[in-house]
Amino acid sequence: MSAYPPILLVEDNPLDVDLTLRAFQRRKLANPILVARDGEEALAWIPRWESGETLPTVILLDLNMPRVDGLTVLRTLKSHPLLRRIPVVVLTTSKEDRDVQVAYDLGVNSYIVKPVGFDNFMDVAQQIELYWCVINELPK
Repeated sequence: MSAYPPILLVEDNPLDVDLTLRAFQRRKLANPILVARDGEEALAWIPRWESGETLPTVILLDLNMPRVDGLTVLRTLKSHPLLRRIPVVVLTTSKEDRDVQVAYDLGVNSYIVKPVGFDNFMDVAQQIELYWCVINELPK
């Protein structure tokens, strides 16, 4: 068991999962990374968190996924009394104004369009790590 709270990555694209895991591994991120491969898997974590499993320090959420989309996951998390304070960062390919607007209306903490290329993704991973895992102070 890690002394650091986990990060939950909700992403259905295996290449993006691999890219994210490699970027954080290269950064030597201390927080363990949990992966939910679609929105349904992400929502399946809720009973575990309700029963006392360590809450993630941040949730990285894709929007365009099969079975349950990211906006539905976001709506569910932000309406849950235990989970609504967990920072959620949308990490998606969608630049649609409507997606950005709806995500913020639902309470997203940050909206990042996935960069192209590993080096650019490394920069994003570094910023996520620094802000959400080191600088940001979460309520107890």
